[in-house]
Amino acid sequence: MPRFALKIEYDGRPFAGWQAQADQPSVQGTVEAALARLDAGFAAGARIAAAGRTDAGVHATGQVAHADLVRDWDPARLCEALNFHLRPAPIAVLAAARTGDDFHARFSAVQRRYLFRLIARRAPMTHLRGLVWQVRNTLDADAMRQGAAQLIGHHDFTTFRSSICQARSPLKTLDDIAIDEVAIPHGREYRFSLTARSFLHNQVRSIVGTLERVGAGAWPPERVGTALAARDRAACGPVCKPHGLYLTGVGYPEDPFAT
Repeated sequence: MPRFALKIEYDGRPFAGWQAQADQPSVQGTVEAALARLDAGFAAGARIAAAGRTDAGVHATGQVAHADLVRDWDPARLCEALNFHLRPAPIAVLAAARTGDDFHARFSAVQRRYLFRLIARRAPMTHLRGLVWQVRNTLDADAMRQGAAQLIGHHDFTTFRSSICQARSPLKTLDDIAIDEVAIPHGREYRFSLTARSFLHNQVRSIVGTLERVGAGAWPPERVGTALAARDRAACGPVCKPHGLYLTGVGYPEDPFAT
């Protein structure tokens, strides 16, 4: 059966997360329902696999999944057909590519990239409601960068790990955290870009919530390192809402979508 990689974008607000669930809408279930309109295997219950199982309310601009289809589609036509059957769900297949049978969206991945968008302004959000996390007061970006620098590298991230995380080990290597500050009308936007081979459950939201406390002046930057060293969930700052989190890209030894 031919295997296809799919690059998928979605608004996570209507969904209970990526993973298919029996009684709640999911991104995976919606994509599989569209595939079932096109492919006998999915009509019979075949499943897709994704690079990351994003939580409820989390968005994606570069999720990657793979599907084994009965028919050997032209990738461009597969995109068009899937997008037709996905309407009106806020999901789009940006690209499709024929891959070898050894490609696996999750296990072949060597890098995952996340973006968290945080906006500081006093007026309520209108157009970006549900797409960013909002705080009322501006933050100290330099202080947050000082705090973030203590998390780079290979560490035990127990402090920044959900209590229900199913990963076998809390040891992870965080390759980079970049924090960009952008002026917007009547406020500021802070964009946290995090890169690692893989992340623990709620790790990004725990890190951003902690760094927001640093930016707000409630924590000194060095307390981030102290919290990390504690290896204790109770030492973590608040876990921020999922609204501002986006899976922006997945890296592979060979890009399946390279032309």
